[in-house]
Amino acid sequence: MDNIIFSIFPNENFIDLCLYQFGWEKCRPAHSFGPVARNHYLFHYVISGTGTLMAEDSHKVTKTYQLKPQQGFMIFPGQTTMYVASKDCPWEYIWLEFDGLRVKEAIEVAGLSINNPIYRSHFNDMQNDMLNEMNYIVQHKECPPFHLIGHLYLFLDYLIRSVTHTSLQCHNKLRDFYLKEAISYIELNFQNDISIEDIAENCGLNRSYFGKIFKDAVGQSPQEFLINYRMIKATELLRLTQLSIQEIGNAVGYPNALHFSRAFKNVYGVSPRVWRIEKCAIK
Repeated sequence: MDNIIFSIFPNENFIDLCLYQFGWEKCRPAHSFGPVARNHYLFHYVISGTGTLMAEDSHKVTKTYQLKPQQGFMIFPGQTTMYVASKDCPWEYIWLEFDGLRVKEAIEVAGLSINNPIYRSHFNDMQNDMLNEMNYIVQHKECPPFHLIGHLYLFLDYLIRSVTHTSLQCHNKLRDFYLKEAISYIELNFQNDISIEDIAENCGLNRSYFGKIFKDAVGQSPQEFLINYRMIKATELLRLTQLSIQEIGNAVGYPNALHFSRAFKNVYGVSPRVWRIEKCAIK
């Protein structure tokens, strides 16, 4: 059997929760990865063996953590980390890289943070269920994207429940209400010339307070979320239609084709035209 399994998820533009890559590895002695910074959340669960995580905290100070079986570690977007298998008993681990609208909130509920990245379970049955979901995803990479996303939701549920002492309650219902109102407004009006003031006004809030509660919950400012949402819709039109770049820009709220191309490149690193050519070539 190979010592590593690695798969990249065919990103279907899921917004609430999306999978990026996943795998399993039985590492060689002293095998290391990094230092590197990730764009998304990356969770490793240690199945056997031991190793060391070196990770920046919120003050950019590198902290060192020793890990053993049945522990895990969360790597956060933009955080520089390096991890090394021990020389005598190298670890075997499994990992998922994911992100999405509600991930930041879920990870906070699980008690994990850039200053507290180590996972320790309080409930063995929930921990085992979490590991089973990770194994299922890794072993079923050929399943349809929606099927795998369903198991990713179950993984996140077991992750949270395995570390929380009390049943998860809907904390801060008022904030959740405002968040749903804002997202609903964006979904219905992203193609129009809307501003953050318009979204805040629709929620009955002033802009600064709205911006704070939105970023606290989502991990992005309302402006960043609006741009990313528009770009996701643009990629759908680029893949599924023959509309021109200007027509697609108009359809997602950018009547100026140059402004649309610049915004698209800021998100995806290439122009809409190049993105379309590359995706068509892959197919």
